[in-house]
Amino acid sequence: MTKEEIFAIINGMEHPVMYVATVENGNPHVRGILLYKTDENGIVFHTGKSKELYHQLTANPNAEVCFVSGKYQIRVEGQFQLLNDINYKREIVAHPSRKFLQGWIKEMGEEQFFDFLQVFKMEHGKAHVWTFEDNFAPKSFVTL
Repeated sequence: MTKEEIFAIINGMEHPVMYVATVENGNPHVRGILLYKTDENGIVFHTGKSKELYHQLTANPNAEVCFVSGKYQIRVEGQFQLLNDINYKREIVAHPSRKFLQGWIKEMGEEQFFDFLQVFKMEHGKAHVWTFEDNFAPKSFVTL
């Protein structure tokens, strides 16, 4: 499968949830996260500065994400980097899928909210696509 086909599957998901696996003190942690976007520039999501996910990724940026769509399971391993770009944060908040964030700005105040909102991006992750049909085939990877 090509990276363009992988992007098409992920971006075509009706509910763009990905599962993020991190490690803290040798213990694995997995949780579902709302994907912001994925494309040639990377896989992007946001979280809050007080969240365990933020602390785990800033301590150890190595992670794996998993998308499930139809017959496909797409796992991507790599490193997340913290994006501290106010313009990118404003883009996220203005996106129609992120209307729920606008109430937090009113509640917290703009300066405090944008300090709280943390954005992570994984560039050049290694993707593996799994289906029942190729369950026993050797893994092959595609760099995104």
